[in-house]
This record gives sequence, C-alpha cells and structure tokens, in this order.
Amino acid sequence: MVCVGAVAGAYGVRGEVRLKSFCAEPAAIASYGPLWSEDGTRRFEISLGAPVAQGFAARLTGVGTRAQAEGLRGVRLFVSRDCLPRLSDDEFYHADLIGLQVFDTGGAPLGRVKAVLNHGASDLLELVTPGQKGAVLLPFTQAIVPTVDLAAGRIVADPPEGLLE
Repeated sequence: MVCVGAVAGAYGVRGEVRLKSFCAEPAAIASYGPLWSEDGTRRFEISLGAPVAQGFAARLTGVGTRAQAEGLRGVRLFVSRDCLPRLSDDEFYHADLIGLQVFDTGGAPLGRVKAVLNHGASDLLELVTPGQKGAVLLPFTQAIVPTVDLAAGRIVADPPEGLLE
C-alpha cells in the first residue's frame, strides 16, 4: 500500500473534509479507486470538491457530519501499489526507495534510505548511516544519485565531499 493523501480536518458543516494529496498531480488522488486507512479497516470512495488551501474540499463515503469529518483528522489514505500508474525509467515512487541500501561509486556501503523528504526545492534521501549519530540528507539528483536499481534493491551515490563526515 502507498500513502497518497491525508485528511487535514473538517471543511464546512456538512461532513466534507480537507484532503491533502501527496500525488504529483494533486487531483489524481480521485482516480485511483477506493482509498484505505493505514490499518486497512476503513474504505473510502472520494469525490473532490473545490480546491482549498493545501488541498481539496472532498466528500468521503460514510462521512456525513462535521464531527465525523473532524474525527478523521490525521488519517492517512492509502491505495494498492498496482493501482498507481507506471513511471518512466527516471521516476520513482517514494515507497519504492525506502529501505534500499545506498553504496558509493566504489561499492562501499553508505547506509539505508529511511525516508524521502521534499521541502520545496528537490527530494532528499534521509539515510541511516553506520557509525553516525542521526541521519544524513542526500540530495536526490541525477548528479549525486546516478543509479537506482530497484530490482537489486540498491542505490549508487556520489555524495559531495564532506557530506558524510
């Protein structure tokens, strides 16, 4: 399952929610079919309404009151990985990168991808590295990460000098 959005809270008084989409095309969240809660116990059909700050007003099946909508605040919404569109060779779903081992161009292990972050400029790989306290942020660019081999479960990186010290 891949997280494609989250409920940010209630919108209005008739059971609509504020829906944050994590999709490259935000409105695509409505095209993947039913969405599921993280634990898989709740299934939601969604219909998007007007764009609102950082997302959409949306209707979720089974949600008819403001109290019900507010009760879903923070619920992350998931879809089965096979419902997502195929990507080109140089694009990756964050979920596919998490957990991959990272090696330098000489084959020495650098760490494991803990998370993929994006704070506006570009994606960053958060690495858990052996022998270091805390995580290291590695820019996820073609120059610094020339190879991602999903089949082998590995990434080859050429980090800037001093980044991992």
